[in-house]
Amino acid sequence: MSGWRRRSLLMAPLMTPLMTPLVPLAGWLTPSQAATMPGTRVALVIGNAAYAGAPLPNAANDAKAMSAALSAMGFQVVEARDAGKLQMEQALARAQALLRGQNGIGLLYYAGHGLQVDWRNYLVPVDAAPRSAADVPRQTVDIQSVMDAFKSAGNRMNIVVLDACRDNPFGASASAKGLAPLDAPPGTFFAYATAPGNVAEDGSAADGNGLYTRFLLQEMPRQDARIEDVFKRVRLQVRKASQGRQIPWESTSLEDDFVFATGQKVEAPSALRRDAEFNAEKAEWDRIQDSRRAEDFYAFLQRYPSGRISELAQFRLDQLNRPQVQAMQAVDMLPAGVDRFRVGDSWAVERTDRLAGNRVSRIRGEVTAIEGGRVLINGGKTIFDQMGGVLLNGFGAKDPAVAVAPADLQVGKRWRSAFTNTITGGTAARNFYDHRVAALEDMVVPAGRYRAFRIESSGESISPGSALKLHNTHWVDPASMTLLRQDVHHTSYDRTQHFFDFTDVLLWRKPAPRS
Repeated sequence: MSGWRRRSLLMAPLMTPLMTPLVPLAGWLTPSQAATMPGTRVALVIGNAAYAGAPLPNAANDAKAMSAALSAMGFQVVEARDAGKLQMEQALARAQALLRGQNGIGLLYYAGHGLQVDWRNYLVPVDAAPRSAADVPRQTVDIQSVMDAFKSAGNRMNIVVLDACRDNPFGASASAKGLAPLDAPPGTFFAYATAPGNVAEDGSAADGNGLYTRFLLQEMPRQDARIEDVFKRVRLQVRKASQGRQIPWESTSLEDDFVFATGQKVEAPSALRRDAEFNAEKAEWDRIQDSRRAEDFYAFLQRYPSGRISELAQFRLDQLNRPQVQAMQAVDMLPAGVDRFRVGDSWAVERTDRLAGNRVSRIRGEVTAIEGGRVLINGGKTIFDQMGGVLLNGFGAKDPAVAVAPADLQVGKRWRSAFTNTITGGTAARNFYDHRVAALEDMVVPAGRYRAFRIESSGESISPGSALKLHNTHWVDPASMTLLRQDVHHTSYDRTQHFFDFTDVLLWRKPAPRS
């Protein structure tokens, strides 16, 4: 069907595959690029379109265009179009052989039908003809087999891009719609054309390429774009073009930043450059933060996809332009852009201060008023925003808000933040953090038992005459985005002096009635 990529499994006869290995052309690279290229980079590109019962207008075109783009960027490309299972496995074996022992970068790009059965994900060959869910593992290609092949090759980094809408023809008794979410194994970046459990737009034959791949082809060649920036920009463009019906999804476990086009590692900026970049981003944020136009936040995020204020901007976009889809996850999630506070919400926290001999104190909070985007706690002694970010507390006023949790949660998510904290008397400290959602795990606090996301945050606080090393760990309930526990450790850089060392745990929480 034109428009929606209904990539369901079908009863199809064997199609003759076209397998064309492509090699990079030296003339497509500048001498400086060629001299600084990383080690072996191999891309396995598969585009299956000629399904007998439900052909796809653009999957083969997507693969052809992707092969050319990746080859131009220096990848060795192994391509299979309209391939049966045997041909897909042969292509995987060829890619594995090229990568083996090279400490290289492996990439899988797949366009075609895909599905999940029992929380495992499968790529569908054009000759698949299963009659039950039990036939699927025998007649399709398990994504895990690709990951195993890349792992055995000894790759230092893997990238998996799946442009498939992943309908399941066996119904809810076999599995949910769409691909199951996968946590990226070490050294891996996963990218889906749409959020797990949802479908993706393919477009008509006149479009030439599917919606997701069309934007990916535009963003990949940017010589200065980090891998996460490439996919974040694609996500924004697809979301906007589909009016929120399709929102791509990523999961990463990469420890370092890489430029997608070259595979080169991105070095951390100097402190001077970091300050200058944040100043520019903050000036733009101050201009738009009260805007009611979603377009302003699309533009901001396109310019600063991984900026220090990007999560605040993402939340504002979600408030103004609510997504029409939500990623399937193993736990209940508060929908994107939903206000996290109502007048009358109340809670209590127990703090154990290790620098004061494990002194225990209790802190109560109640939302007494909401003024615009400002949530006043205990008459305004503490102020949050609707994302849960802290604007004012006993340690000072923050600008912009300190986001304890991001706009959305999933294991592997990374983001950055920065703010200026001004204490009584005007002394200001600029704080920079790097955050990572480290795990989804069981958490027991006096308020109850939860499946919570653990967020690890580290950074530094710089003020005239001093600099502190910061490390915080937070556990957040995804169903309400409530902070369940936080461990805070702030020390001098040589760790000889401790300035904050305490733990907060949630004793109880009483939400006000929701309509």
